[in-house]
Amino acid sequence: MSNVQFTKDEKGNGSFYLANGDKRIAEMVIHEGSNHLTVYHTEVQPEEEGKGLAKQLLEAMVGYVREHGIKLIPLCAYVAAQVKRHPENFSDIL
Repeated sequence: MSNVQFTKDEKGNGSFYLANGDKRIAEMVIHEGSNHLTVYHTEVQPEEEGKGLAKQLLEAMVGYVREHGIKLIPLCAYVAAQVKRHPENFSDIL
């Protein structure tokens, strides 16, 4: 398994993901606009659940948002739940 990777097309659609070889084992689907990043969905392959992979994606995404000075729109259930549980960790990017 490698570190979190990021890909984005010319329209701003992309994802943060973790791969094992050629297989994506965890993915966070996003869209980046001019001043915000919307997270739509986070998924971890069933055989990889419970290993903290979603948290790794979350940390990479939050770092990206802060580094680029944009705001987060958490439409993904997982990200929205983390924002609700730990608002102090996200207040600067909402």
